[in-house]
Amino acid sequence: QVQLVESGGGLVQPGGSLRLSCAASVVSGRIFSIDDMGWYRQAPGKEREWVARITNDGSTEYADSVKGRFTISRDNAKKTVYLQMNSLKPDDTAVYYCNVESMGYYADHDVPVVIKGPFWGQGTQVTVSS
Repeated sequence: QVQLVESGGGLVQPGGSLRLSCAASVVSGRIFSIDDMGWYRQAPGKEREWVARITNDGSTEYADSVKGRFTISRDNAKKTVYLQMNSLKPDDTAVYYCNVESMGYYADHDVPVVIKGPFWGQGTQVTVSS
């Protein structure tokens, strides 16, 4: 029912920048609220790790490894979360996943529904290499 579609990954040189986007939607109905939205990443041979989180009212948190270089933001009207990544390093190479913990949407006949996740996007590859 929940769809999270990421975009914006690619190949970039060390020190470069990329901006990831993740748009949320539901197959049937319209979203009226999304709680925390976040980004995770998984490098080859490693566990998936948390990168950043933003609450519904805009409060943010970051992993120490990206603090000062990455910025998470969201556009509630567009149901989209962004991750601006600057000063990229080879260690940032990973598949980046969008995450949503819960959301509310109007189903058929405008019945409000709250669904609990976590929900994940399909991932977008970020490669930092010269």
